[in-house]
Amino acid sequence: MKKKIISLIPEFQHIQEESLREKTISIWEQAVHVGGWSLEDLLEMPFTLLIPNTKVNLIMHTRAVTLCAMKIATVLIEEYGEKVKINQDFLLSGALLHDVGKLFEYTRENGHFVKSEQGKLLRHPISGAAFAAKFDVPNEIIHIIAAHSKEGDGARTTVEAVIVNHADFVNFDALKV
Repeated sequence: MKKKIISLIPEFQHIQEESLREKTISIWEQAVHVGGWSLEDLLEMPFTLLIPNTKVNLIMHTRAVTLCAMKIATVLIEEYGEKVKINQDFLLSGALLHDVGKLFEYTRENGHFVKSEQGKLLRHPISGAAFAAKFDVPNEIIHIIAAHSKEGDGARTTVEAVIVNHADFVNFDALKV
């Protein structure tokens, strides 16, 4: 499954620290398994239930948010130099994992993706952060996952979390207009 996940989301390979890259991939592998999904399901799973009939799946969205976050970081570093410090590996891991909780928030009923019972109680930033915490990733990454959506309003305390939040909302807002 690991090779297939990397082929679907090649941005995993940009994480320089090998142990963090492996943990980030493992979180995805285990979330697919625990959520009861196949990798093919992820290619059909909408990135959001808030845009009816969206053709953007979870994999496309995860990649787009990650690529946007990488480009934002590049511009900030080029323009501000040492005035802004960005941990690229934390940024990448957090961006790649920001929506992993959707594998628990969604279920399929009669061929349609809907909120699961767990998803009705815990939105994906919370379930994703709790799940990722089991894999001993740094708290900064858990923070990115937990704070990337409205749950993090007023609580984002790292530049990486701010970047992922804005990259996510740019992607969401651009698709809903």
